[in-house]
Amino acid sequence: MVTSIKLIYGKNYNYPANKGCCPGAYNLYKDNTDGKNADYIPYLANIDPKLFGISICLMNGEIIQLGDSQYRFGIESVSKVLTAILVLRQYGAPKVLEMIGADATGLPFNSIMAILLENDHPSTPLVNAGAISANSMVQPVGNSDAKWKAIVDNMTELCGSTPQLIDELYRSESATNFNNRSIAWLLKNYNRIYDDPDMSLDLYTRQCSMGITAEQLSICGATIANEGLNPNTNKQVFDKALSPKITSMIATVGFYQHTGDWLYTSGIPAKTGVGGGVMGVMPGVMGIAAFAPPLDDAGNSVKAQLAIKHIMNKLGMNVFNGHRIHVQ
Repeated sequence: MVTSIKLIYGKNYNYPANKGCCPGAYNLYKDNTDGKNADYIPYLANIDPKLFGISICLMNGEIIQLGDSQYRFGIESVSKVLTAILVLRQYGAPKVLEMIGADATGLPFNSIMAILLENDHPSTPLVNAGAISANSMVQPVGNSDAKWKAIVDNMTELCGSTPQLIDELYRSESATNFNNRSIAWLLKNYNRIYDDPDMSLDLYTRQCSMGITAEQLSICGATIANEGLNPNTNKQVFDKALSPKITSMIATVGFYQHTGDWLYTSGIPAKTGVGGGVMGVMPGVMGIAAFAPPLDDAGNSVKAQLAIKHIMNKLGMNVFNGHRIHVQ
């Protein structure tokens, strides 16, 4: 299969000719030793730091992958995007904006200070406070088992296959999530959590402990890029009107306090997780994901960032460049 990516006002990109940018990125950064594994979660500290995988899913369902793209790692904060989509599906965009918000905090993802500064709302579903609030919103309210089923079903529809809970990671996170416990009850103090705080925190911890592959994340990113239509299963997962809403959230806060630098240098909205995953969304073109455990000081995978940035720059793609892009 030959897939071409055509920019009406720019270059023509022809796959497989430009598939070289993917192995180029992989080979360029596979031996990079910068960063270190997250050490505040014991399970993550023990993951092999040499693991490295890249996966791209195009709008026709074609998948390009390299390295450890089938390795199942902890999804961590990338899961916030998926549950944000679930509450957008259940409540609609205006209600999510009212109950949680869509602003960047400019502070670390687990900041308590952000709640104190903006006690009228948790700011965005893509930081810890907003994500715990989003889990509290998941319907049916008050039923933990049914809420968890809705979360997993939504993940499955977005990724084209079911992620698997990593029990050891779940136990590790549950034993060390003291900061998030404080966040949950502070949200309760401000009436910005909409179900039992302990239940909501447990659901959030479980969703972050799901094992996912770079391939699955690239399919999820492609589903967002494809206006809610999963190109792998050909199922319309969510209304296409929600796609720019979730993409804007990713663009605003996907790399936390480094988001501006990321967008400036890469040109693609992307969401990171301390498990080492990064999921990017190029609307109308592709979903891209990379995985490598060592993180920078903001909790973002060093090699995954470098690889995605390299691929985007080699292809000359940028969400802000005004080109109309078609995949043929």
